[in-house]
Amino acid sequence: MDKKLVAYFSASGVTRGVAEALAEAAGADLYEIKPEIPYTAADLNWNDRKSRSTLEMRDPDSRPKILEKYDKINEYSVIFLGFPIWWYTAPAIIKTFLESYDLSGKKIILFATSGGSGLGKTDKELQAICPGAYIQNGRMFSGKLSQKELLDWADSI
Repeated sequence: MDKKLVAYFSASGVTRGVAEALAEAAGADLYEIKPEIPYTAADLNWNDRKSRSTLEMRDPDSRPKILEKYDKINEYSVIFLGFPIWWYTAPAIIKTFLESYDLSGKKIILFATSGGSGLGKTDKELQAICPGAYIQNGRMFSGKLSQKELLDWADSI
């Protein structure tokens, strides 16, 4: 059986809740991708053209630093990678995470939280910066799912 990891970035706690439930349902380990400098409410204000998150998302080379690397990443063959959708794609810190490791040969299944946006072409965007891995869009979560629904989804991948 493949060893699984649920790695996630959560700005407001919504993605954290899904990640924790998914890890429990799938029997996976859990790792939170924490920014070196935590995001404040002002940083996340997408209506402010000068907010930190807006500036990061406008700059394709932006790579916010991660507080600490996960030193056991090589133990996993399957990584569920979760994040909130920002500007119709993954936040820049997800690119930092992917570029921080050699993920060659690993299966990376994306999941995201959003009030209305979908995953779109996020898998293709992230595959371009992580060519050795197999990245696929997984599922959008906007509400609460039962453990059985999460387990069925994780098993279907």
